[in-house]
Amino acid sequence: MIIVGNTYLSDDVAEKQFVCDLEKCKGACCVEGDAGAPLDEEELAILEKIYPEVAPYLSEAGRKAIAEQGTWTVDQDGDYTTPTVGNRECAYAIYDEKGILKCGIEQAYLDGKVDFPKPISCHLYPVRITKYDQWDAVNYHRWHICDPACRLGEALKVPVYKFLRNALVRKYGQAWYDELEKTVNGASPQPPPREGA
Repeated sequence: MIIVGNTYLSDDVAEKQFVCDLEKCKGACCVEGDAGAPLDEEELAILEKIYPEVAPYLSEAGRKAIAEQGTWTVDQDGDYTTPTVGNRECAYAIYDEKGILKCGIEQAYLDGKVDFPKPISCHLYPVRITKYDQWDAVNYHRWHICDPACRLGEALKVPVYKFLRNALVRKYGQAWYDELEKTVNGASPQPPPREGA
């Protein structure tokens, strides 16, 4: 266990290696699973605001799904998520010329149309964050569709937290990330937090 401020990270975040290999996986994380991408509550208004700029980047099917479901939806567990096309790919996902799924929101961001890169849950993947009252649990999520990313990460020797540097800085700030690096490079394992502590 790695403790940085009010976050408790699984050792896997430092020990496992990972680099997305889109040529192999084809962006499968945008289509696999039983719901759309998880959303933070503060992202709901952002999606509504930026949608007019993002819409031209999306597929006809994606725009239709959003017209029917809204720019965000609530899944069967009561969590906020992105809408999907026929319970499959995220409505914001687009296929490139190689058949790789990419994010239409991110493309609008890269083109300078919006100032929101993409939902933080997508940016942070393969890390998933569980929020508790006074702390966050930051865990590495292993999924078979990401086996090519694990192999590429091992070949390039890139730990999960280094692959996710920009996303982690976006979520927790540069000072937090600097502290994480210091802790990873010299800390001993810490006990897990007590629930409600």
